Amino acid sequence: MDLGIAGKVALVSGGSAGVGLAAAKSLAREGCDVCVSSRSPERLADAVVELQEFGHVVHAVLADVEDPDAARRVVEETRDVVGPVDILVAGAGGPPAGPFGEAGLDDWDVAVQRNLLGTVRLMRAVLPDMRSRGWGRIVTITGRSAREALDDLALSNATRPAVAGIVRTLAREVGGEGVLVNNVMPGPFHTERLREPADFEEVIAGRTEGVPVGRAGRPEEIGDVVAFLASERASFVNGISMLVDGGESRVIA
Repeated sequence: MDLGIAGKVALVSGGSAGVGLAAAKSLAREGCDVCVSSRSPERLADAVVELQEFGHVVHAVLADVEDPDAARRVVEETRDVVGPVDILVAGAGGPPAGPFGEAGLDDWDVAVQRNLLGTVRLMRAVLPDMRSRGWGRIVTITGRSAREALDDLALSNATRPAVAGIVRTLAREVGGEGVLVNNVMPGPFHTERLREPADFEEVIAGRTEGVPVGRAGRPEEIGDVVAFLASERASFVNGISMLVDGGESRVIA
């Protein structure tokens, strides 16, 4: 299926590893020129090498979304080097796990800046160009905690639903201008974060025990969902929060 986005410019925040990198690869595979941003120079360099294999323009910007000025700078540099952003994929690593009582005010500040306001700033930075051209796609990446409260994830349970609420709100505001806004909620995927613990195999077994398909997802499986939502083929999909978790969630609505 031709997704109709060859030649579009995609900006992927948090695009140097994990789900973000998977999304960047799927978009590059569909013919997009891609800019990835991250706060890790080493991972950015590796990501550029991997993305260049698709034969399109690739650019990287070192930035931390906790910095209030980062979104504007990343979007401006993307525009100057690659072109105006047609597709924004806004993701960031999840906040630390832990119950409410263990999270200090500093932890809350970091979580809000990284997982909520960083996304808001990116949206605000790309919207003027998208609206002026009458075409744009914004896809946020959150997690199951945007739909249901998960144990020991107090910070995530607060910030992820806030992003989903913004997605629904903005989708209603700008959908009539050709700008579509959606949210993706990944379940367990074989990414660097899941592979970090020393007892990797045990963690995988425990993490996928409740997944009906019986395994963790492959990175390209989430990347391709993001690419579809960013495409012309999804031109009537707007304001949704889509679970991509192998059926793990029990929530009906």
